[in-house]
Amino acid sequence: MSHIRTDRAEALDTLADVELARRAVARDRHAFRAIMKAHNQRLYRLARSIIRNDSEAEDVVQEAYVLGFAHLNRFRGDASLATWLSRIVINEALGRLRKKRRSAGVANATNQLGGATIVQFPVDNTGDPERTMAQRQILQLVEQATDALPDIYRTVFVARVIEGLSVEETAALLGIRAQTVKTRLHRARRLVRERLDQQIGPVLLSAFPFAGRRCERLTSAVMSRLGFPD
Repeated sequence: MSHIRTDRAEALDTLADVELARRAVARDRHAFRAIMKAHNQRLYRLARSIIRNDSEAEDVVQEAYVLGFAHLNRFRGDASLATWLSRIVINEALGRLRKKRRSAGVANATNQLGGATIVQFPVDNTGDPERTMAQRQILQLVEQATDALPDIYRTVFVARVIEGLSVEETAALLGIRAQTVKTRLHRARRLVRERLDQQIGPVLLSAFPFAGRRCERLTSAVMSRLGFPD
């Protein structure tokens, strides 16, 4: 029986976005999982590029999924499902950031949100095979350098360099001109190179991973909120 479920899940991975969305609207739990499996890492990276906090970024992605799935019947395939969900994540993250800044102003706590303190990305000490000690040291430098970028450069840098989106995809995602993407990326790369100071060279590896238990935890949480407890 489990073999049948696995085959079905693998088959869903190859479906076109519109068909996958249609099945999710019909409350096919495997379709929900297939969507999250395909997009968890990108959405997490985008959320974190704005929020710069690991747990808050997960919360943003979870809320974005719940909102997106509630309105999935509106998806027509004009853009890819990845882009459609990414825009929801960006709006959710920016909304939280604005609220956070307003609260900070009321509480006169701007020193906590001024960007001077870089949030450390957690190191997995449980024997994650995807990371060696050397990789963790390199990734920590990349993550710190990325966190230190000004807001207008950081999301472009994450989308283009870390997530691998094209100039056109990034421009469409962020609602800016392609030339603006190129300009911001150029400046972001220069700032990152300066900060790294030749410590890691040109190789960025796989920064901000979102796989394994963390990916499954988020997926399970969203499935539970959708009424599909494991």
